[in-house]
Amino acid sequence: MALSISLVLVLAIIVVLLVKKSGLKAAHAVVCVLLGFYLAGSSVAPTVQETVAGVTRMISSINF
Repeated sequence: MALSISLVLVLAIIVVLLVKKSGLKAAHAVVCVLLGFYLAGSSVAPTVQETVAGVTRMISSINF
């Protein structure tokens, strides 16, 4: 659960930065958020969750 909260926070910060710095319109950000909600409720959600978990495991295994 902590990973999900952290990932949501990071993604929210990225969206805010894109809106402020890169000219992403707020309406586009809202559409992306809605897409995320509908995607989470679809049959593709487990695959997306496994992919994100795999990527986070891969990143956490990198030694800096």
